[in-house]
Amino acid sequence: MTASHASGHVTPPLLAIDRASLDLPAPDGDRLEVLREVSLTVRAGEFVSIIGPSGCGKSTLLNIVSGLLDADTGTVSLNGDLSARRLGNVAYMQQRDLLMPWRDVLDNAALGLELAGVPRSASRARALDALPVFGLEGFGAAYPAQLSGGMRQRVALMRTTLPERDLLLLDEPFGALDAMTRGDLQRWLVGLFEGSGMGVLLVTHDVEEALILSDRVLVLSGRPGRNAGELEVNLPRPRHETDVTDESFIMLKRRLLDMLALDRAAA
Repeated sequence: MTASHASGHVTPPLLAIDRASLDLPAPDGDRLEVLREVSLTVRAGEFVSIIGPSGCGKSTLLNIVSGLLDADTGTVSLNGDLSARRLGNVAYMQQRDLLMPWRDVLDNAALGLELAGVPRSASRARALDALPVFGLEGFGAAYPAQLSGGMRQRVALMRTTLPERDLLLLDEPFGALDAMTRGDLQRWLVGLFEGSGMGVLLVTHDVEEALILSDRVLVLSGRPGRNAGELEVNLPRPRHETDVTDESFIMLKRRLLDMLALDRAAA
């Protein structure tokens, strides 16, 4: 629903991508069409997921949003500003946790703040205060090799979110975890997100994860990635992995799987 003020002024989306296309170099020296005219929006306080087949450009799209890449054609705007600097102003957690093995939890978590220009002592103090929120109290002096996979992901997410950016990008953050740990972290992520006011854009290959977490799910086609469908997840929150047996959940899951199947049939 479009947000507006009493004056009639329409609030622009936190993120708006309009018909973004991108080719990248192929191994044979030719050009590979990765994305074709993809459009999406994310509003403040909204959780949006992207699903699609492997190689359809989901991670590439996040790289464009983060400013690591620029689209060949189309536009990307933040809060309606087409010229807004994206690199460094968008929080981005990639697939691997990328923790530095020689830094303890506190120093790894503080790194995002340090890179944003916050003095090291102040960065560590803020990270120390946040340890209990991320379920890491008492582990500030531990090193990555001493942590479980789930705890490493919490540290990585803590490092990503401490600079308090309005938009959070997540690239399959729980894909390598076992089902029980993944469910725990999904619930924890929802608790962190709700009431924060930030927008979240999640790439996932897991249809059930997309439905548990999201307000809307965008389906991308096989390469080149194109808009193949969008689904509003009109299920009450909070949602849990036990909801996957609910009739309404099953119906939405079937609709998403049908969108993916239709794209495969059309390819």
